[in-house]
Amino acid sequence: MDFVTVLWREMLVFKRTWWKFLASRLVGPVLYLTAFGWGLGRNIPTDSGSYLDFVVPGIIALSAMTTSFNATGNEVNMSRLYYKTLEEYLIAPISAGSFVLGKVLAGTVRGLISSMVILVLGVLFGARPALGGWFFAVIGTTCFLFAALGVVAGMIINSHADMANFSTFVILPMAFLCGTFFQAEKLPAIVADVVRVLPLTHTSYTLRALAAGHTIPIVSALVLVGYSVAFFAAAVWTVRRIR
Repeated sequence: MDFVTVLWREMLVFKRTWWKFLASRLVGPVLYLTAFGWGLGRNIPTDSGSYLDFVVPGIIALSAMTTSFNATGNEVNMSRLYYKTLEEYLIAPISAGSFVLGKVLAGTVRGLISSMVILVLGVLFGARPALGGWFFAVIGTTCFLFAALGVVAGMIINSHADMANFSTFVILPMAFLCGTFFQAEKLPAIVADVVRVLPLTHTSYTLRALAAGHTIPIVSALVLVGYSVAFFAAAVWTVRRIR
């Protein structure tokens, strides 16, 4: 239960800075929603429904990824390299697993909150997604896996500039190519094959299927769970290695 202490500390910090955190993390997704969903989307045909119904699940997936990754990645990296506060955790009598779980759950909470804000805005803009338990479970799993990836990046990358480079070369391409604004099948075959392996593609496709009222794609759901387990295990390993 040591992870509760870590999670509680993160929530106290979030309580003091939640409005600045959400404002900075939501600018991009809200602009995407306005430009692609409300502006260009009016003139883009889709196989079924409006383009706004198509793009809202993708933007929710995008917001879950960026918010949860930045919530843990930048925070862990700065506390390790700049503030030097990570050392307090590393010498504390808590396990690496508890430390990582507390950090990841805190990133998951922040990602869920930002995703729910995007969902509400999407509904206000005119989208009508079919919501259910699986829809929110997929968002939570996505937030968990990218928060775990953020811990891995924050622990192994040794400069703030390289953290920005990681976001530029890994997170940003996923945001645009993984089925967020268009089907990955529209890409050249070799690019589409690579994109299908990435976790955000499975999040976008799963959320889109659930929002359309279809059953959950089992394969994509299992892929997301597999990524979550792998990234969490990698995060625990990196903390143990640095300790």
